[in-house]
Amino acid sequence: MANRSVITLLIFSLVLSNGLLSMAMGLHSHREETEKEEEVREGVDWFLLQKSKQIMKTDAGDMRVVKGYGGVGGVSDRPMHIGFIRMEPKSLFVPQYVDTSLILFVRQGEAKVGNIYRDDLVERSLKMGDIYRIPAGSVFYLINTAEGQRLHVICSIDTTESIGIGLFQSFFIGGGKYPSSVLSGFEPETLRTAFNVSGAELKEIMTRQEEGPIIYTTDTHPQSMWTNFLEQKSEDKLQNLRRIFEFQQEPYAAEKEKTWSWRKLLNSVLGEEDNSITHKAPDSYNIYKRKADFKNNYGWSVALDEHDYKPLKHSGIGFYLVNLTAGSMMAPHINPTATEYGIVLRGTGTIQIVFPNGTTAMNTEVRAGDVFWVPRYFPFCQIASREGPFEFFGFTTSARRNRPQFLVGGNSVLHTLRSPELAAAFGVSEKRLRSILDAQKESVILPSVTVAPPGEDVGDMAMKF
Repeated sequence: MANRSVITLLIFSLVLSNGLLSMAMGLHSHREETEKEEEVREGVDWFLLQKSKQIMKTDAGDMRVVKGYGGVGGVSDRPMHIGFIRMEPKSLFVPQYVDTSLILFVRQGEAKVGNIYRDDLVERSLKMGDIYRIPAGSVFYLINTAEGQRLHVICSIDTTESIGIGLFQSFFIGGGKYPSSVLSGFEPETLRTAFNVSGAELKEIMTRQEEGPIIYTTDTHPQSMWTNFLEQKSEDKLQNLRRIFEFQQEPYAAEKEKTWSWRKLLNSVLGEEDNSITHKAPDSYNIYKRKADFKNNYGWSVALDEHDYKPLKHSGIGFYLVNLTAGSMMAPHINPTATEYGIVLRGTGTIQIVFPNGTTAMNTEVRAGDVFWVPRYFPFCQIASREGPFEFFGFTTSARRNRPQFLVGGNSVLHTLRSPELAAAFGVSEKRLRSILDAQKESVILPSVTVAPPGEDVGDMAMKF
């Protein structure tokens, strides 16, 4: 009897553990949904991404990553994290490649990004509002080119091709003691042969860098390999680059035309131009220069897909930007093709998300810097506070043209479905249903609730049914 009791207790524990795991992964029954709803009411915001990790930090800048819920229980159809990069003026994010695809969005400042595209080095100047994609495995670097202004970059981190080590894995090309270059793992004799240099020359470039992944490139800060090169005359720079970084010398010129070399990469970082290179690499795309897809007196919205910016086709990720006037709301809607990740740029507002069973999943105030996510198919809306405009942008897990289905407003699915069947489903007459649906003349972005009591936020007026 005692053994049977023990076995029963073990089985119960396994069942309970499995139930809790399923709830956390989004695979929940009606009872688990109710439990989750109670936890939300107690302050657990499941769709507000609050877990961030500082990946790197130096005197010249830092990077932190907000972990997403990619691929959890089928709720999110594409794994994605959100990265925040800050760089001081005249600083460099050293050359590297990562096991994830990145889409950079310049929030503040100006930058120069260089990366390898079809065996050639491509550089692009970026400014506020620019979007630029870096494929997984492509060597790149980033420079803050603005005078006296910090660079703020927000990026999507698509882990579809990740090797699964941490949030993402950097492989630093340039480096020394910190960070270590991936080249440092090879035997010294191997590198001496590959570079065709002496042991002393090899040691010089493989051990001097110790300032971290983000470094200054000015002479007002401790000397590094990069600042030393900058102080040299142009002819000396090229001579040293050829001597140290070219893997092969003539007569392999034909082969060098087909492959990238260290000289091409570092010439660009150090300000040298190679006018012999021609390419048709993708450019950046400025979201603020695009005409709004929708605009009325209460706000505007822009969405980018693979038809607007070709590199998105290869990433499978879309982009959007929304600006709401004080008190207005993006009407309740669903995304039938993608999960959505949002980042608040300015202002405050409320995000409301609904579970499939019609219960509240989240009703939370957000402010600048907050990150939230909305699973595919889940109904949701965004509401600006009455204190001022509310601006947010984000990424979607599909580069196809997203056609959100609005549940309320002049263009809602309720208007399309207006029929005796819909009236019967609500338990009202067709006439009554028509009068309710016709009350709202606006579409997509709706005006402020003018009947809200003074001092009460629109987001707090949710009716309890």
